[in-house]
Amino acid sequence: MNAALGRRIATWLIFLMVVAALSAGVWRYAYWQGLDQLSARGKADLSVASDRLVAQVQRYRDLAVFLSDHPQISDVLQGRAPGTARDFLQDVADKSAALDVRVVDSAGRVLASPQSAPGEVLIDLPFVRRALRGALGWGHGPSLPLTDRAYFHAAPVFDGAGLVKGAVVVTTDLNGIDYGWRGSNPAAFFTDDAGVVQISNRSEMLFWQRPEGTSGLIPPDGAALAFEAGWVNGHEIWKMGWGPYLPDEALHLTTPLPIVGFIGEVLLDVAPARRLALSQAAAVAALCLAFGALLFLATERRRALSQANARLERRVAKRTAALNASNTELRREAAEREEAQAALRRAQADLVQAGKLSALGQMSAGISHELNQPLMAIRSFAENAGQFMARDKPERVTENLSRISQMADRMARIIQNLRAFARQESVPQTQVDVTRVVSSAIELTQSYLAKAGVTLEYTPPDAPVWVRGGEVRLSQVFVNLITNAADAMADAQTRKLTIQIDWSDAVLVQFMDTGPGIEMPDKVFDPFYTTKSVGGSDSSGMGLGLSISYGIVQSLGGQIRGKNLDGGGAMFSVRLERAQMTEAAA
Repeated sequence: MNAALGRRIATWLIFLMVVAALSAGVWRYAYWQGLDQLSARGKADLSVASDRLVAQVQRYRDLAVFLSDHPQISDVLQGRAPGTARDFLQDVADKSAALDVRVVDSAGRVLASPQSAPGEVLIDLPFVRRALRGALGWGHGPSLPLTDRAYFHAAPVFDGAGLVKGAVVVTTDLNGIDYGWRGSNPAAFFTDDAGVVQISNRSEMLFWQRPEGTSGLIPPDGAALAFEAGWVNGHEIWKMGWGPYLPDEALHLTTPLPIVGFIGEVLLDVAPARRLALSQAAAVAALCLAFGALLFLATERRRALSQANARLERRVAKRTAALNASNTELRREAAEREEAQAALRRAQADLVQAGKLSALGQMSAGISHELNQPLMAIRSFAENAGQFMARDKPERVTENLSRISQMADRMARIIQNLRAFARQESVPQTQVDVTRVVSSAIELTQSYLAKAGVTLEYTPPDAPVWVRGGEVRLSQVFVNLITNAADAMADAQTRKLTIQIDWSDAVLVQFMDTGPGIEMPDKVFDPFYTTKSVGGSDSSGMGLGLSISYGIVQSLGGQIRGKNLDGGGAMFSVRLERAQMTEAAA
């Protein structure tokens, strides 16, 4: 179930990543298309603005050319009627909306002008020098005190021999040209060769200057403004923070205007193109998600039908197998009855043997009592053997000597086991089923628990729990813990022993009783520490049982701990290393 859920989640994640990648591709393509369309529209707007500027400026050039052939201008250059010429030039300026009209001689001195004083020398101005050389001159700059933005046209005046005898200079106020453009969209401006904004439909951008080697502009006061330029699919994109009347991110387009000496530039807001691209990407994502949802529902419905069919087939197979098993059981019923009788007899023999092993486990804590019985038996057999020898019965003597040898062997085994436990000798470890060992220990102590009036609560796991250890040694540990718990509850009103096996991480076997608890938990595993009476009828209380159990568990690579429970009683926990499945199978 978890694996199937993981596969479905992985499939959905891959699908969402594909949808995200597709949406990103659609957004990118739509954004590029939007920039192409915006660029085309911006070029058209910039062309219109440039044509309007050129047309407005060029009419003053035509005025300068027209006046260069006028007789009144020739009279001024010949020194006739200067007062009348000034009135004539004032009338021309008023009718053409020119800021000033000046007549200069071949030396660049002003001879007549409605605004300038006669005698002013203009020979240092490049457009005047160009006109005096016989070509049309033009330029821009301040014309103080009249205006800080002026555009000049200079036309040469020729004499009858074709020589330049002077020039006519027409001054135009650029404030009057872009005044009607203010606030129109998009933001357009015209810069000169020095990168200074001379004309713009955004008045705040006038006289901003482009630093050498950069694309952006800075105001006349030199204040640093946020600016970043980049390229997207061949389009120059400006990211800037230049005020509320300029876009934060704009497409920058330029076109040269050599006829008037300016470069036309325009800034077009790319936000509409981004929004359009985003809406198209969102529409594609919504369609893909809707299609994916429908496909998911169809797939889930098909999976549900497949699972229902599989469950039905399993039920049919299970019912068929049950019928076959019933027929087999009926055929084997007679044989099983005979086997049950034999099993009953074997169980009775096992119960006798279990009683013997239980007595041995009970006496493991008081080993002196175990050694006392064989010694008494040896003495008795020896005395009997002496009497049989006196009566001349050698066969009975041989029988008694054989029994004495058996008692000696038994004592040797007991001493050998005690010596091994005391020295914590290492023994080869195997893989054993701890569930089986616990069950065996319970069987060994079942009669003892019943005699002590102890109620056992234990639910074995459904499957084997494999650990690294020795079956006999673990059985001795568990038998010791069970008998100790029974002895601890001798005076308790409620006598209940609970055994639990936890195998979530390491294997943990817990024994919980309802006795008085442990008086000194930190010394409970010390040798000869005991709370039982020494020298009682059962020869218990030597204090070696838990110490030996501690050594056994340590030799197996495990841990044994004892503590008091909050609700009363004590709990002993045996932690064992889990065996690998391959090792357990072997």
